[in-house]
Amino acid sequence: MELIVASLIQFLQIYWVLLIVRILLSWFQTASWAMQIMSFLSPITDPYLNIFRSIIPPIGGIDISAILALLVLQFIQQSLVPLTQTAGLYF
Repeated sequence: MELIVASLIQFLQIYWVLLIVRILLSWFQTASWAMQIMSFLSPITDPYLNIFRSIIPPIGGIDISAILALLVLQFIQQSLVPLTQTAGLYF
């Protein structure tokens, strides 16, 4: 069980980094190099981000739903950490 929780935490950490990269690259939509990376990341990250985009629409052209998406992901990850600490694993 501890291995599953530890693996899930690692997955969430990687996914969090992918979300950050995707959000930062959205600021450089005119750069061709950014579009290449975004075309790779969009199918991975957009389904999760779309959940929060349906809750919080863009305000003044700024998509703040990504902040909520990151906070929820971080909350889930932090909620799993105590499960691994009982087994002696620390992140």
